[in-house]
Amino acid sequence: MNASIAIGNEVPDFTLKDNNNVDVSLSQYRGKKVLMSWHPLAWTPVCTDQMRALERNLQRFVKENTIPLGFSVDPQPCKEIWANALKITNIKLLADFWPHGKVAMDYGIFNDRDGISQRANFIVDEKGILKWYKIYPSAELPDIEEIFDILKSI
Repeated sequence: MNASIAIGNEVPDFTLKDNNNVDVSLSQYRGKKVLMSWHPLAWTPVCTDQMRALERNLQRFVKENTIPLGFSVDPQPCKEIWANALKITNIKLLADFWPHGKVAMDYGIFNDRDGISQRANFIVDEKGILKWYKIYPSAELPDIEEIFDILKSI
């Protein structure tokens, strides 16, 4: 499956609740790059490692003028409890819960059979243009160093 947005095109805006029950819109980050890091479900080992890698590397993201955001179709209360359990305090974990998986659908990474998103990373530039994306096998942890190599090249 490929993302439904081509490299070089503007990505759709969205507003989702984060783990703190705050509305987050992509458009609020204009002027910064955004890493949209999708994981299938909270509370699973690879998803946990993926979100912890974002948290651990926050200062590196700041140096690259990048906001990392974590996404899944889990409901907001689940994201809140999960973030607390993982001690994720700086990264926003967004709930694409209702309408169920709408943002994942808009980006072409919703898995209809399982009702979850694929594991994927999207990098959006300061103007809201898709610069890079990669869809991963469900069991594969995205390589954080690959993300930083891409960010440095944009």
